[in-house]
Amino acid sequence: MAIPLVLVVLPLGLLFLLSGLIVNSVQAVLFMSIRPLSKSLYRRINRFLAELLWLQLIWLVDWWAGVKSFNSNSAGTIVADQETYQLTGKKHALIISNHRSDIDWLIGWILAQRSGCLGSTLAIMKKSSKFLPVIGWSMWFAEYLFLERSWAKDENTLKWGLKRLQDFPRSFWLALFVEGTRFMPAKLLAAQEYAASQGLPAPRNVLIPRTKGFVSAVSIMRDFVPAICDTTVIIPKDSPAPTMLRILKGQSSVVHVRIKRHAMSDMPKSDEDVSKWCTDIFVAKDALLDKHIAIGTFDEEIRPIGRPIKSLLVVLSWSCLLLFGAYRFLQWTQLLSTWKGIILFVAGLGLVTGIMHVFIMFSQSERSSSARAARNQVKKG
Repeated sequence: MAIPLVLVVLPLGLLFLLSGLIVNSVQAVLFMSIRPLSKSLYRRINRFLAELLWLQLIWLVDWWAGVKSFNSNSAGTIVADQETYQLTGKKHALIISNHRSDIDWLIGWILAQRSGCLGSTLAIMKKSSKFLPVIGWSMWFAEYLFLERSWAKDENTLKWGLKRLQDFPRSFWLALFVEGTRFMPAKLLAAQEYAASQGLPAPRNVLIPRTKGFVSAVSIMRDFVPAICDTTVIIPKDSPAPTMLRILKGQSSVVHVRIKRHAMSDMPKSDEDVSKWCTDIFVAKDALLDKHIAIGTFDEEIRPIGRPIKSLLVVLSWSCLLLFGAYRFLQWTQLLSTWKGIILFVAGLGLVTGIMHVFIMFSQSERSSSARAARNQVKKG
């Protein structure tokens, strides 16, 4: 990392990691003490704890980098019809979306926070995510579902994870990226080759959805999740793609988001028809993105979602708490009064920088996937 970036990463990394370890520790205690007695109470408390951590990342997008969201050159708008806008966050929902950038999961968190359900937002993630320090551990305590991207290994895990959500005490979102991987040119080429071999419409802006997980989700969640929210994300061609590295540098981007609500009661009954419904949604999404590329907007009604001050207050509170704690700790231990203490202090800063570097690289890890690997993923879907 360049020195200027290190100077940014160190304070932000220390803030996030130290506050995260505090949150994780409390989550672990509650998991062992409260959850065996009352899963509902544990989930309610954990909802609050998760927000205390995740709001820091939302602050990075909203206040530090100033990412312009979500369908204009100002912060805090989405495209949605009146029904979708009014019901978003008020009831359980299965969220499906195209996967365009390194931080689509963070864009989802921002939408959830604006809708009042950040602490009860869940997602289906790759298994390695749960080993990430702080953020992965917090996701595990929050009951995210972690899969290996192999249906033979994941089918039972997915079904068990979905069924346990039936008694979730607050409105939740469950995000599922049905493309199975991030959109990249090599992966698009693989999807186009597969579509040609199967007589399917050739995609241009999306990948072919892997529908097995979606079909299982609809089958299991029909009775307790009232809606599917189809989310479409695009980065305008004149805007750089948002990445974790750009956000940490304080560099802005523009992200356009459209949400459309579909009642679960309107879904087809057979698994085959549910799979076709998902495929058709992505064919329509592809055409919608073609239109956006041509005119630069979704050309539908824009709804304000604002840039709330809550994340700023949380970051300021954590900063004051940790600065006071660090001052008292250094005063008590006199750590910086000896060479040994200084070496340990510098080593700790190096560890923080290393962990943040791993976090940045992890968010970009899928960029190395080859077209051959992408073709295999599509065929397994």
